Amino acid sequence: MKSIRQRRLWAAALTGVTAISLLMTAACGGTDPGADSGNGKDPSSFDYLALAEDNTISTELTTLSKDQCSKENSALPLKTDTVSTANVVQKVTLLASQDALPPAFVAGTAMLRPDGDLGNSHLALDYEQSLKKLGKWDNISPAAASTIKQIYGGMYSLPYQYNLEGIFYNKSMFTKQGVSEPQTWDDLVAAMAKFKASGTIPITEGGADGWPMTRLIGMYLYRKLGPDAIKNVESGSAKLTDPDYVEAATAFTELAKKGYFGDGVISRTQDAANAQFLSGKAAMTYNGTWMLSAINDPSQNKIGADNVGFMPFPTVAGGKGTLDQWPANAGAPQAMSSKTYGPKMADWLGCIADNYGSQAMQDKGIISGFKLNKEVSDVPTTTAQVQKIIDNTSQTVLWFEAQMDSKSGALTTQNMPLLVNQKMSPEDYMARLQTSVETNKGK
Repeated sequence: MKSIRQRRLWAAALTGVTAISLLMTAACGGTDPGADSGNGKDPSSFDYLALAEDNTISTELTTLSKDQCSKENSALPLKTDTVSTANVVQKVTLLASQDALPPAFVAGTAMLRPDGDLGNSHLALDYEQSLKKLGKWDNISPAAASTIKQIYGGMYSLPYQYNLEGIFYNKSMFTKQGVSEPQTWDDLVAAMAKFKASGTIPITEGGADGWPMTRLIGMYLYRKLGPDAIKNVESGSAKLTDPDYVEAATAFTELAKKGYFGDGVISRTQDAANAQFLSGKAAMTYNGTWMLSAINDPSQNKIGADNVGFMPFPTVAGGKGTLDQWPANAGAPQAMSSKTYGPKMADWLGCIADNYGSQAMQDKGIISGFKLNKEVSDVPTTTAQVQKIIDNTSQTVLWFEAQMDSKSGALTTQNMPLLVNQKMSPEDYMARLQTSVETNKGK
């Protein structure tokens, strides 16, 4: 089984892809604007185009086809084909131009948005409309729905994989130093000072991978300015050079100046950071819940699964953001074709909505954005905590570069080593990023 971290990276790769413009055929060009609500004709089989690098979803669907969804499978047999992450957009573009999209398929993020190639032509099923018609909408957690709508501008992907992000921490280290879960940024910085003084790395991150570091800047912004912090930059109503935005980069830089990330953070991979935390060398790490696979693996986790806590990014003084606004992502885009969504496909969708959450959790300990409709046994402590948070969360935020164009998103990490090593000022870091956002707007 591939690691959840790998699945997170594939999802990120697809998120950063810009769709190739479709040369739509007459068959596609004449699509009914209301077709995304699902008034299509059933195919001869339930063909699913999946990522070649990750068979998790196809494996779980196959399991359902032999058990809970066997009736639906008899009427419409499940068949799986694969495509590599690098070729997703090209493949789906070609299939769409030939009026040959399979009933279900992985896609590029930009393609599914309302102004994207599939979204603009109403070729992707609107899951919210369809699930509400089936009386199954309540099987999607509000948190997952919030995240997907922010990413795609509508409910055009299913949350087969769903992750929150936050701070994992070593409970025994916190107890030893007399530290409670920090509720504010000032509390967090004070805790880091205590851990550094005790000879422990306060918080470990994979600087070589870039994104773990940009997450901290992004989350400071969301806590300072609220959920629309980056959206306002993209709309032009705010700039990354505004004082509050520069404050976030400055606060991050101060952590690096004080050595709170430990030595060699820029050359440290996230796998190495995970190992530092799970071997008891670091008190905290900011990461996503894809890390649960490592936390629940005794061969990797030397501090014990029950010794790992999970807390939200703290609030910022005078800020508009709240602790219950969790950063999240919903894995690789998973769409269905509106043109092949007939009664039999509707039955399949309803069965998936009813059963996938419990099946994936029981089978592989995977957290999804589907409700658990059946009791799942032997759920690890931290996993159960995360599931409870998801079930009780209604509003989520995205990561720092999620709403940026691909070039600006890449720039956030390219300049990170310079920012961490104080070879680029917070003002210059944000100014260069703002210039990129303005230059590449709409691209």
